[in-house]
Amino acid sequence: MTEDKMLNTEQQRYLEELSDLLRIPSVSTLSQNRGDVRTAAHWVADDLTRSGIENVRLIETEGPQGHPLVYGDWLHAEGQPTILIYGHYDVQPPDPLNEWKTPPFEPSLRDGNLFARGAADDKGQLFCHLKSVERLMKEDGKLPVNVRFLIEGEEEVGGEGIEYYVKKHPKELASDAVLISDGHMFADGLPTLDVGLRGMVYTEITVRGAAHDLHSGLYGGVAPNAINVLCYIVSKLKDLDGTIQVPGFYDDVAEVTAEERSQWAKLPFNEDEMREHEIGAKALTGEPGYSALERTWARPTLDANGIIGGFTGEGAKTVIAAIAKCKVSMRLVPNQQPKKIEAAFRQYVENLCPPYAEVNVEYIHGADPVLLPTDTPFMKAAMEALKEVFGKDTVLLRSGGSIPIVSLFDNVLNAPCVLMGFGLPDDNLHAPNEKMKLDNVFKGIDASARYLRLLGKD
Repeated sequence: MTEDKMLNTEQQRYLEELSDLLRIPSVSTLSQNRGDVRTAAHWVADDLTRSGIENVRLIETEGPQGHPLVYGDWLHAEGQPTILIYGHYDVQPPDPLNEWKTPPFEPSLRDGNLFARGAADDKGQLFCHLKSVERLMKEDGKLPVNVRFLIEGEEEVGGEGIEYYVKKHPKELASDAVLISDGHMFADGLPTLDVGLRGMVYTEITVRGAAHDLHSGLYGGVAPNAINVLCYIVSKLKDLDGTIQVPGFYDDVAEVTAEERSQWAKLPFNEDEMREHEIGAKALTGEPGYSALERTWARPTLDANGIIGGFTGEGAKTVIAAIAKCKVSMRLVPNQQPKKIEAAFRQYVENLCPPYAEVNVEYIHGADPVLLPTDTPFMKAAMEALKEVFGKDTVLLRSGGSIPIVSLFDNVLNAPCVLMGFGLPDDNLHAPNEKMKLDNVFKGIDASARYLRLLGKD
């Protein structure tokens, strides 16, 4: 799909409506965008109502962010399964703004891709399901299955609000399966279902040295420097090969099966292309002895995500920092337990801290790793729907990312999840120039509608 390829009337409407949603700067982590987040929630609710979904409402949440859930349902398909459709309307901050070719909240169509913050994560993919249900209601006046929608506005900040709600209201959300599109296809044109997700432990390390910042000329050589201590601690978390040094970190890691390793080896994947076109680095890093796909899908990680301390302005200020902080995330794989990993990490960091400084490890949020069953009728119908729309056999892969809500739905609702992604690996999620291929939006609508029809067969 390119700009000069004529869109039909329906496709043009989809483009305009999705662009309207993308213009809303629903950045959930920033307090100044609270009103925008709520505006996006109302946009989703209004769209569901226009489509004929019933009982549509905003649900206020109990978490620290307080962004609302959007709920709606249509439950008149007697004898048919109930599918809960999940997505999120909040987005990441657009920084750094100077790296965007076009403004992040002014959608731009270039080379068949729609560029905007949230285009692929997750507004564009959520949009596919909103429009698939709209289409089915227009064509048939009803849906082939029972459907519930539960759309959140806090996914990018930990999803505490939806966690509280799901745990308190499992009966109101009772479903046979959950449909989620918050991922990507392995390659352009290759239909993909994620059957595994890494878990997460997200922390913040705070080091304190002196009682306050000090002049390095007067106190350098005697005063503890929080930045120096923090850098020492962070440098000891991994070795240069990428092996995590936290004692016991790998104890429970489940190894990839030979069958999975064989299937992954057949995928159209080139490490050099990944390095050059997706990452833009001189070399790939990670544990020796594992392929790039294994390292990103099935091996645990530990990464420093941000570091703060001392003077960071223009010019010079000779200061010995009293406080320094580093945000550290750990991706977990099947059999690893977030609480156990957090405890081991905390103990290791505390042991690394020298006696002249103090360190604190704050747990921010986490999620369990997930492996999904592949033999359910819901997964089989998804494979068939994707194959029909994209014209190729669906591949079953794992994802290196974390979607905390998946394990929550599994544990609380006892509903298997189907992760049907329509994004692409180079969509720049969480980065400048985020995009989604417009043709994948249209095919995503087709696949979602086909999936619901296949599940509704007698």
